[in-house]
Amino acid sequence: MTDRLLHHLEEGPASAPPLLLGPSLGTSYALWDKVAPELSAAHRVVRWDLPGHGGSAAGLIGPGVTVGDLAGLVLALADALGIERFAYAGVSLGGAVGLHLAVHHPDRLSSLAVICSSAHFNGAGPWEERAARVRGGGLAELAQGADARWFTSGFTVPGLVRDHREADPEAYAACCDALAAFDLRDRLAEVSVPTLLVAGREDPATPPEHLREIADAVPDATLVELPGASHLAPAQRPEAVLTALRTHFGGAARRGMEVRREVLGDAHVDRAQARQTPFTARFQDFISRYAWGEIWTDPTLTRRERSMITLTALVAHGHYDELALHVRAARRNGLTPEEIGAVLLQTAVYCGVPAANSAFATAQRVLAEEE
Repeated sequence: MTDRLLHHLEEGPASAPPLLLGPSLGTSYALWDKVAPELSAAHRVVRWDLPGHGGSAAGLIGPGVTVGDLAGLVLALADALGIERFAYAGVSLGGAVGLHLAVHHPDRLSSLAVICSSAHFNGAGPWEERAARVRGGGLAELAQGADARWFTSGFTVPGLVRDHREADPEAYAACCDALAAFDLRDRLAEVSVPTLLVAGREDPATPPEHLREIADAVPDATLVELPGASHLAPAQRPEAVLTALRTHFGGAARRGMEVRREVLGDAHVDRAQARQTPFTARFQDFISRYAWGEIWTDPTLTRRERSMITLTALVAHGHYDELALHVRAARRNGLTPEEIGAVLLQTAVYCGVPAANSAFATAQRVLAEEE
């Protein structure tokens, strides 16, 4: 039975919302190595290999296969894992699979991210030619040019190039057949799930205008363009792809980011995002998802009340840099300078006069700057 399923890797809690990740032609699920483990903190991540790639059997497909056939294999995998409805992200051919699912099986998708992909792949001719070349001479020659097609100059991921070289030629050629026949441009308006498009600005295979075409046709779609990224953005710009996917797939994180901006201001959040690194990305996601997406959105307390509590807690622990930030937030949340002063006076009783003295100095500076 397992040899009739796509080879796959599961990561994250089995009880978490499922997220399936699709690869690009010529790669394995290793394409997601720098993104999937982080996504698995909040999702049941399932990444899969194309037939004849990585660990998937080549015999799953044959000549003339379509993107719809590949989508059927993905649904069969989801069924075998007991997954009824799932979020989906895919790169290139994997992205085309996602678009097919969104058009033909919208009941199975909760949301979609299409990365460095297209609703068409520049007509059948080039793909028919490539398929014939691979069937006649294998993949060694084509793999030599993988870096130029996949990455910006000077960048490579040797493991992915090796996966390309070791893919089954017949299965690879069949996937070329699928790309040759794929064209969903006249069906894009039917996509009804929340959709994110991610383009690499330096992608020669599916340049940004291909993603823009989808974004213009799919209702309420979001487009993100990544500078310094070519065709395999999850391998070349994993931190940027991770941020985009977390924002798109994480309902709490998405709402949390909105609230965070409303309370703290765009300038502060933009600075925090600009300083984000792979090391801090998970912490930033935690803040947006938990603090701002769950706590600050709880309607039990008003934002004014939350500001008062936050000011008190920051004074109690001596976090005066954060206090300055939240004095500004308190003003956005409707507190007057007199009310902020009353809160700080209350802290003098319960947190101590020295703490309140420092707090008043910080607040006075912030309020004077605002005036």
